[in-house]
Amino acid sequence: MLSRSVGPAVKRLVLWSVPVAVLLAAVLVYLRARAAARGSEVCAGAPLLPDPDTLTVRPSSYRILVFTRHTGYTHRSIPAAVAALHQLGAQHGFTVLATEDPRFFTDSVLRAFAAVVFLHTTGSILEGQQKTAFERYIRSGGGFVGIHGALDSESRWAWYHGLAGAAFLSHPPIQRARLIVSSADNSERSQPWERTDEWYDYHELPESVVVVVSVDETSYRGGKMGRMHPVTWYHAFEDGRAWYTAMGHTTCSYSEPRFLEHLLAGIRYAASAAR
Repeated sequence: MLSRSVGPAVKRLVLWSVPVAVLLAAVLVYLRARAAARGSEVCAGAPLLPDPDTLTVRPSSYRILVFTRHTGYTHRSIPAAVAALHQLGAQHGFTVLATEDPRFFTDSVLRAFAAVVFLHTTGSILEGQQKTAFERYIRSGGGFVGIHGALDSESRWAWYHGLAGAAFLSHPPIQRARLIVSSADNSERSQPWERTDEWYDYHELPESVVVVVSVDETSYRGGKMGRMHPVTWYHAFEDGRAWYTAMGHTTCSYSEPRFLEHLLAGIRYAASAAR
């Protein structure tokens, strides 16, 4: 009796072992991919931001509004980015007000800010009257800074993507790539720049903009824009100013001195502030 019962049990064990092994292999691949993604957030060797208590605080000469509302993908780097912008403001003479509240988008509130930063905004973030107020703000000379996920906002708002310069299409996995820095922005240093980020592809290449930084698609895998792949650009738009960078996905970005210098140049341009 025992030998008869063992036979079918062994067969069932063998039959089940194959799908179980496949499932375990799939789970292992998934966990390794997750670990690799998380590894990109480890800032090995990157200088830490200064302790706020050690900062040399300069008097504020203008204010910027940092808008972080996201109804789509949530970037884990938002808190680090907001903290870094506050510290840049303290060091370089501007005040930061960060909010997810779209009710700030009224004529009377927006006019108090030299520039508005869309930081990792995703999905639908503003309603009709709020959009109209923002359009009036730009047309009256206001400034706009878009950071990374800002292109993944308001897919049906054509005016906004004209302001930002492009619309998000897709991206390959986070990886290290070589950047090409133009001479269009005097704040950019001429030496080679390599960094790890999530390199966005766009529905269309930006037009009528000044490209500050491009990414060399031969230095990473999965790019779709070809030889000309802008990463950071700026332009005059209607009567305002717009500066956008596709960089800044990772938390590590906001402990990189050169990337923070890059953001500072964009804020100063949008705010029309002297350097």
